[in-house]
Amino acid sequence: MRSTTAAGPSETNPLALEEQVCFALSVAARSVVAVYKPVLEPMGLTHPQYLVMLALWQHEPVSVKDLSGMLQLDPGTLSPLVKRLEAAGLVRRDRDAGDERSLAIVLTEKGRALRKEALKVPGAIVERIGLPLSDLRDMHATLTRVIAAAQDALAS
Repeated sequence: MRSTTAAGPSETNPLALEEQVCFALSVAARSVVAVYKPVLEPMGLTHPQYLVMLALWQHEPVSVKDLSGMLQLDPGTLSPLVKRLEAAGLVRRDRDAGDERSLAIVLTEKGRALRKEALKVPGAIVERIGLPLSDLRDMHATLTRVIAAAQDALAS
């Protein structure tokens, strides 16, 4: 049951759970990731691993530091993901030729080949969610603005 009044949402209860942006974002994120799970499982990927692979398919080779920035994950979270992808034979960690102190993540042939199967994922997700593509694109644009605003707030 929504806590609303004729004048607007939850004017009498600023702590109403259903009115909290953080709650809606959290539930939406978990729900969308759950939709991805059965689509990614046949590829042998979890959702976080899929995000790593997306970054690599677009930008490889990538330093661990740059990959961490792209995915907005701290290196401590990223490292186990990369290790599992390496154990699966999808990526390799090589010393960067330009900087021996830096590791570059590169795709193996198996990792490159998986991209062909991954091309089916976006369409499958749109179909499973059942919202018009235009709605999903609008939501992506809005969420991108929310991310930027939240990051600006954290930087202040």
